[in-house]
Amino acid sequence: MRMRWKNDLGWSAVTPRQDWLNRRQLMAGAAGLAMLAGPAGARIPAAASAYSTDEAPNSLEDITRYNNFYEFGLDKGDPARNARLLTTDPWSVQIDGLVDRPGSYDLADLLKGAPIEERIYRLRCVEAWSMVIPWIGFELAHLLNRVGVQPGARFVAFETLVRPEEMPGQTGGLLDWPYREGLRLDEAMHPLTILATGLYGEEMPKQNGAPIRLVVPWKYGFKSIKSIVRISLVADQPQTTWNMQAPREYGFYSNVNPQVDHPRWSQASERRIGGGLFAPRIDTQMFNGYGEHVAGLYAGMDLARDY
Repeated sequence: MRMRWKNDLGWSAVTPRQDWLNRRQLMAGAAGLAMLAGPAGARIPAAASAYSTDEAPNSLEDITRYNNFYEFGLDKGDPARNARLLTTDPWSVQIDGLVDRPGSYDLADLLKGAPIEERIYRLRCVEAWSMVIPWIGFELAHLLNRVGVQPGARFVAFETLVRPEEMPGQTGGLLDWPYREGLRLDEAMHPLTILATGLYGEEMPKQNGAPIRLVVPWKYGFKSIKSIVRISLVADQPQTTWNMQAPREYGFYSNVNPQVDHPRWSQASERRIGGGLFAPRIDTQMFNGYGEHVAGLYAGMDLARDY
């Protein structure tokens, strides 16, 4: 059975975390996520993850109406207004470069057998706002192991869809499309790094990066590239969009670091979306609070220089 994103869902119908955490259903399958099924068609609930934060998630309204997705416009509300134009069925991802099994993979093939989990992660934007989001997805390492990473690969490069007739933000010259991102191979293989295919137990909303996006929770949000159509294993550090656009402001690593300010604002604190106009700012945590898991990746590096 094909599950569709319910645009008519009332925000008052969003269930509190404690009520849905152990009973939301997962999607996987053709062009988005056909229902996983057990014996006699029984639906399989989301597996809990030890990597999830115990912080309360933002509401579905917060998560789907406040976005940076410049392919659909510059305003935070533009993706919710404009992403309805995006066609996500059919969808394929080109996997190439230093892999044993390159090719164009249908989304259903990518999701087949993937160990789908719910991961409740903090999201920290480089603009100093934050959310907590209950993603549905699987570890990127699962896919990379499946396609076979060759010994010469040191980085993973990603590209977003280019389709200006459906993505009106691409008709302007703001960025050099396609949107590009990249990770070092050990970052990509880390168990915190996931490919997300949904949130709040539903198919991924288009404005949040449908049908498949990257989530790297210890890095600023722009590293978590949306609507992926290409994954390349490469030997050399790939170019990334914001580093190309403004290298003084956006480094390749872009780890959340409250000790290194953006040239135009402090990164020491953040505004939690949904907290209200007069809510106090909260202190930003090194690596967005995931340091116990990822700090070892950067042992010996100068994180003020290699930002």
